[in-house]
Amino acid sequence: MSRIEMIQPEEADADVARIYEATTAMLGRVPHSMRVLAKTPHVAKAMLPFIATLQREGGGSVLKTKVKEMVVIKTSHLNGCAY
Repeated sequence: MSRIEMIQPEEADADVARIYEATTAMLGRVPHSMRVLAKTPHVAKAMLPFIATLQREGGGSVLKTKVKEMVVIKTSHLNGCAY
């Protein structure tokens, strides 16, 4: 299976570094999904508010952040992903 390389924070150019700073401010970290989206910075910028709403509490979400993280980890495990 092909893999898309993630842009690591230490490899980020100035534009991607700003996206990572905003992501960290909103989520407390830079998830793997954002590191892949950073390959297309204009898409990453557009997706950040949507991703933050999905991963954080509030914004119309009824699940706690801890439950969301448990779902991510369990789904990754079931799919054989090393997350």
